[in-house]
Parts: sequence; structure tokens; C-alpha cells
Amino acid sequence: MEKATNAPPSSEEKIIIHGTVERITYHNEENGFCVLRIKTKGFRELVTVVGFASLIASGEFVEAIGVWKNDVQYGLQLAATSLKITPPTTLAGVQKYLSSGLIKGIGAVYGERLVAAFGMDVFKIIETEPQRLQDVEGIGKVRSSKITKGWETQKKVKEIMLFLYDNGVGTSKAVRIYKTYGDRAIEIIQENPYRLAKDIYGIGFLTADIIAQKMGIDKNSLIRAKAGLSHALFEEVGNGHCGYPKDLLLPKVIELLNISEEILETALNEELQQENLRKDFIAAEECLFIPSLYYYEKIIAQRLRELSAGKAVWSAIDYKAAVSWVEEKLKITLAESQKKAVMMALQSKFMVITGGPGVGKTTIVNSILKILEAKNLRILLAAPTGRAAKRLLESTGLEAKTLHRLLEFDPMERGFKRDQTNPLECDLLVIDESSMVDAQLMYSLLKAVPLAASVILVGDVNQLPSVGAGQVLSDIIDSQTIPVVILNEIFRQAKTSKIITNAHAINNGSMPDLSNDLAGDFFFVNAETPEDARQKIIEIVKYRIPKRWKYQPITDVQVLCPANVGGIGAKSLNIELQKALNPSALEKVERFGITFATGDKVMQVQNNYDKEVFNGDIGFIKDIQSEDKELVISFDDRDVVYDFDELDEVALAYACSIHKSQGSEYTAVVIPVMVQHFMMLQRNLIYTGVTRGKKLVILVGQRKALSIALKGKRQNQARYSKLKEWLVNNQAKEAESSLLSV
Repeated sequence: MEKATNAPPSSEEKIIIHGTVERITYHNEENGFCVLRIKTKGFRELVTVVGFASLIASGEFVEAIGVWKNDVQYGLQLAATSLKITPPTTLAGVQKYLSSGLIKGIGAVYGERLVAAFGMDVFKIIETEPQRLQDVEGIGKVRSSKITKGWETQKKVKEIMLFLYDNGVGTSKAVRIYKTYGDRAIEIIQENPYRLAKDIYGIGFLTADIIAQKMGIDKNSLIRAKAGLSHALFEEVGNGHCGYPKDLLLPKVIELLNISEEILETALNEELQQENLRKDFIAAEECLFIPSLYYYEKIIAQRLRELSAGKAVWSAIDYKAAVSWVEEKLKITLAESQKKAVMMALQSKFMVITGGPGVGKTTIVNSILKILEAKNLRILLAAPTGRAAKRLLESTGLEAKTLHRLLEFDPMERGFKRDQTNPLECDLLVIDESSMVDAQLMYSLLKAVPLAASVILVGDVNQLPSVGAGQVLSDIIDSQTIPVVILNEIFRQAKTSKIITNAHAINNGSMPDLSNDLAGDFFFVNAETPEDARQKIIEIVKYRIPKRWKYQPITDVQVLCPANVGGIGAKSLNIELQKALNPSALEKVERFGITFATGDKVMQVQNNYDKEVFNGDIGFIKDIQSEDKELVISFDDRDVVYDFDELDEVALAYACSIHKSQGSEYTAVVIPVMVQHFMMLQRNLIYTGVTRGKKLVILVGQRKALSIALKGKRQNQARYSKLKEWLVNNQAKEAESSLLSV
């Protein structure tokens, strides 16, 4: 920053300056901190002002109250204790303001044209006579509408930003708050600020609590106790639990809120009476449940029993003849275990096929489908993710959909069109990668399956459980109430792959073969420090894999990390890999602490039903449109548009967590395995990462860390769920139809 030439010396005396914001050197949207370059009377050069402003744009007029500080690094600055922003008061300021990109649809070109056409009346024209905008060259109905909406949104968002800022919190979620609550946003927050934590992605309980206390809500109030109780339980739901022991949960809430046990018990009793929470036992432990999850598991058990009853719609089949026929048709020879699996499937209304890689799941599914296709049956195939559905299509030759598309999600209604009143039209439904299906999605799926249809769940129960709450596949298998085929035999052709043999060794708790056979597909690269591991990962991805195997580093190679944080976590590696693999991108935008550039590989990190992109979907940034504040991402050849303010839904994906890779396969995977990830080193985590690689797997790190993962007992850490009990004890009574729309 340049020092103003004729500013007064550093002083503690407060002064006031007025001027126009010529340049915003820095602005942190989370806390409002900004570094501004101000043009003001009495100074030949621009004055540097540092302070806090919730929303700021070039061209605005600012009143700054503060003291002069002579910073050792940056020179003379006005450290402002107060910054008041008003609309620009000069034509030059108006043009700079309009050209700042603050209003969608107006960039430098149209900012200049609008000022030339309407002068100082331009804001009045936009607000009261927007039809006149079309008199300006290049502005038609579409852009005029975009400018008008952008102006209105900017006004509302600014109100919300100022409200949040006045209540002591960051302002970066103001756009999302406005989109969620609309014009009543401030009114809704004032009624119950704790709603923010539930309704707005990225706003946590602590932020909502700050607002609540600023607004005068008492520390010991029941509304705060109830909100804290709900927050703590939802935190455990986020960890995969459907319910959580009361004796473990309540101490966490007391520590979080610093309130008495008596206040919390009163809040809990009211929540139970009002049915905002449910209480029941899992085994011998008294647990608290979010009501929806409680009913999801109950109804899953009910539907499983209903779907398992009776006989399949297809006529009696000579099973031995069918197996011989399909062997000839597919030109294969089924092992005895595979023949038994096929025959069981042909006799069952509902069954599970589970096993690791190379054990013949795909062969069995193809054989079943080929036999039943010959019966002219209506067959539907689906998987939780787009990539898994694509693999299912490739392996079977039949159309396969994601579960959300199968169930026809309706963004307007925020629900699925397919349910018990509008069931799927099928005689057989096959779901692949079913270990990924959480309780909520399984509930929605099963209530949409017609009772006459048969269902086959296919998946690897040894992989990580679903990201969402529940352990549905595991509970179904453990209940022993549904026919299950468990495949353990690795077939001859699969034994040639060290990826497969090592995956099974890891699953069994044995050290994999780390001999690094140059002709193989599984390698271990030693790295004793995080710095060494990071450097080797970048070298492997950028140079060694492309040179040796000709795989493309961005599209074919995926770095999978046990954790997101740390020097070799996904966040840190993404920054380094972006520099190494996409250094020369022409267009960039920084949002939420991440720099996005054209060509970047990115991942959707939360479900967005409106855009039909879901948690874990990978795409590539195709275009960045600064004027319209929009970014275009291509997901499987489908372009999806994001406002800049929606980019907290997206993360760089050169590296991602192993959890986020579920349901996907990659040509090559690179996995850091370091002792610093001790708390995350679980056997099924490493197993899941290794089984994501199709042709090449490279582990980078310490043998000691790998040994910890294999020997640790945490891999069998169960989630708290009641589904197994519902199934085993046959306690899920006939639910009322109203429960099916929970």
C-alpha cells in the first residue's frame, strides 16, 4: 500500500474524513474487515483506511472516523473505529459503483452506458421505472429483468448484512438467508434466531447463539436450552447416529450452554411432551431421537417385512435349467457359490448380495437380470450416486438411474413424486452400492416400491457406512431376517490384481503386500513427514503417473485423504494441487476462502435439489462470468450455474476425503496414510479408499500408520440405530398412512 504524501503524522486524536471508495484492497466477507483506498479532499494521493464494513463497493461515499497509525509494513493508515457507507454522490462514483459487480447484470460496460443515459437519476430509474433500462444499447428484457432483480436483492441483502453485523456476526451468509426467508428474513430471525442454525447451510449454533444473546435472549432461557439440546442431537445425527444415549448427550449440552441440569431437564421434558423429540431404548440404553429418524427406521422395518412376504411375480422357474441357460447365454461358468446366489435371488422377494471386490457380485447380478429379462419383466436399476449409476449401466447394459432421479425429486415440493400413492412401475428393483443408502433415503425408496415387486440390494457392507444417519445395510444383514448372500471367494481372474487381494487383506486386518511389483497395480511410497508426503503426492500426481501410465492427472487421478484438515488433509492438498495442475487459468474468483478457477475439478458438498446436484458429485469449472457474478460447472456434460454467493456448496476436488468418495471409482487413486491422521485411521476407511481405485492404487506415508489402521478396534464402532431391533423383535407395528409422509 502506498503512503499518502501529505497526511498528518501518526496520532491518537480521532478525526473524520469523507471520500469516495476508489479501490477495495481487501474485504473479508465473514467478519467485514476491509482495507480501502479512499479519494478525499486535501490529499493528493489515495488514503488507506482500515476498518469493518458489512457491505462495501467501489464508488460508494464513506465517512470514516478513526486515528492515524503509521504501520511499519504498510505506512500511514486511518484505523477507523466507524465506517458509514452511503450511495455515491458523483457521476464518477455512480459509474464506479455500478461497475463494481455488486448488482448482477451490470459490469463495466453497462455501468458506463447507464450513467451516460440517466446520469445521477440512474438509481431512481432502476427502482421506479425499470422499463426505461431497455432504452440503453444492449439491454433487452432479459438483462433489464436481471438488473432489476439484482438491485432489489442487493437492497434486501444489505439490510440483512447490516442487521447481522450489528448483532456481532459475519455477513457472508446474508444472501443465503435472504433466499431462504425472503422479505421476512429479519422478522423471522428476531422471532427465533436459533432457526438460522437449522435452516441455513454454513451457519452453526454458536453463530445463532451470538445473535440471540445480542438480542437479549437470556442465557438460562428455555428457548436457548431447547435449541442447544436440538443442536447437540443433530450433531450426533451428523456423526451417523439415528438416536443417542440420553446419559451421553445431556452432559454435552450442559457443557455447551453452561446451564444447570434442572433447566435442561425442564427443556427436555417440554420437547418430549410437544413431540419435538422422541425417547426409546436401543438395547438397554435410554436414547433420544429426532422424530423423523425414529419413524424412518420403524417404517423401513415395516416395509421390509411387507416386501419380503409372498412370492415373486414371475412364474415358477426351473432354477437349474435357468442357471445352465444363462451360463450358455453369457458364455460363463458360474462357481457353486454363484449358482446358489442366483437361485436364491430367483426364489426371494427381498434379498441382499454383499461382498468385496473380485468376488463376482457383478456376474451374479448380470445373470439374474438376463434370466428375468427373458420373462419380459419390468426391471429398474439404481444407485445412490451418478457415478455408481453409470457403472451399473456399463456393467449390465440396462438403464440405471440415481435414486433421486428414480424417485423423481420435485424441487418445488421439496419431496419425491414417487411414494406409496404413486409407486414405481417395476417387478424387480436392483439397488447397487446400497451401503451408501442412509435411513432417510431408504425410507423414501421402500415406501415407493409396490408390494408385488421384488428387491435386491447389492453392496459391500465392509465399506464405510452412509454419510447420512443410519447403518441400514449392516442392520438388515445383522438382523438375519432377510435372505443374504455373503460372497468371500476371490475368483481367479481377480487374484491377478493386487488392488483386490490387498483390499481383502486390509479388510481382514492383515498387512497388504507392499512389495511394489513394477508390473503391478498397487504401490506404497514411504514418506516419514507430512512435508515429504505432500511433495511426493504432488510429484506422483503431476509427473510420475502421467509418464508411467499415461493417465491424465486431473481427470483420471484422485487423491483420497483420511481427513480434511492438516498438512496432508484434503483442504491443504487441494491448494497445492491446484497450483501444480491448473496454474495458468485466466478467470478466477475467490469466495469463502477458496480461489476457484476455470478448469478446476470441484465437488458438490451438500445436496442441492433445485440444481439436481448432490453431495459428492464431481464436476469441472467451465466458465466464470464476473459481470453476472455466476460460475458454470459441468457435471457429466450437464452445465449447472452457480451464483458466486452459492459457492460455499462447492469445494476443490483434486483431493477429497475418503468419505466423500463413496460410490465412485477412479482410474487411479493416491492415498496419504500418516500417523497425524491417527484419530481417522480405521480399517474400513483404508479399505474403502483402496477399493475406489480401478487400475492403480498408490499409498503414500508410513507403514506404522497403516498398521494402526489395520489393528485398531475403532473400525467396528457401531452407530446408534434401532432398525435391527425393529426387525429382530418384530416391534414395528402397522404405521398409519400419515407416518409415511414424515
